[in-house]
Amino acid sequence: MNIAILSSGPGWHVRDLMRAAALLGHVAEPVDFRRVVASVPNESSLSRFDAIIVRTMPPGSLEQVVFRMDVLHQLEAAGRRILNPPRALEACIDKYLASTRLDAAGLPTPPTAVCQDAEAAIDAFHRLGGDVVVKPLFGSEGKGMIRVSDLEIAWRAFRTLERTQAVLYVQQFVHHPGWDLRVFVVGGRVLTAMRRHAKDDWRTNVAQGGRTEPVSITAEEERLALAAARAVGTTVAGIDLLPRPGGGYFVLEVNAVPGWRALAPTTGIDVARAILCHLE
Repeated sequence: MNIAILSSGPGWHVRDLMRAAALLGHVAEPVDFRRVVASVPNESSLSRFDAIIVRTMPPGSLEQVVFRMDVLHQLEAAGRRILNPPRALEACIDKYLASTRLDAAGLPTPPTAVCQDAEAAIDAFHRLGGDVVVKPLFGSEGKGMIRVSDLEIAWRAFRTLERTQAVLYVQQFVHHPGWDLRVFVVGGRVLTAMRRHAKDDWRTNVAQGGRTEPVSITAEEERLALAAARAVGTTVAGIDLLPRPGGGYFVLEVNAVPGWRALAPTTGIDVARAILCHLE
């Protein structure tokens, strides 16, 4: 196969996918998502590829992001295999849409309010117990998240975000034991999983200094992860399961462009090869 890896540069994951593709006899080529062009009748600079792996959605204007998704939809309609499918990317990039899909599937998620002004966010702050996590609607790796448990700080934070025309995604803080599970799903099955321990913080993300260890998940943890992947339509996904007070888990997030730089050495699994084998 001739495979495009949509990215914004030759980062570690791109190089790992190119390595795995070469091992399996395929050609994988990095393509800068910001340089994609298209024309009518249905043609684009990606038309020569048999399959496409999306590794990033670079920042851009609303028009740029919509255009990029339009191109992926057109390629999918023309029979190209895309990981992840465009509808799954749209759902997971948008935390609100992902949360509604998970909730509609009957999966437990933390109580959340999504607002467009500071006054509504303050009301949500009180309803959610006065201890919340404010997240960017689009974002990953724990970047841009803040925990707020003081009313004055909450008011200032919400006002600041309001002035930038941001959507305020306000989620009840979940008191957890300092770790969560990252479950990696490929093609409707659990490939592997790890436990992530927070380092001097409430965030467990490895990008924020979290420590990892391999783990064998239970049947219930597997059921939750697979159900979450199905709910948003992902073929390849990183599912974050957060322990709930009193037992069980919240499905915290489904990442449709999941990383495995920490997961692969932690678990000893060649994740890039597994993704390419599924693509085959």
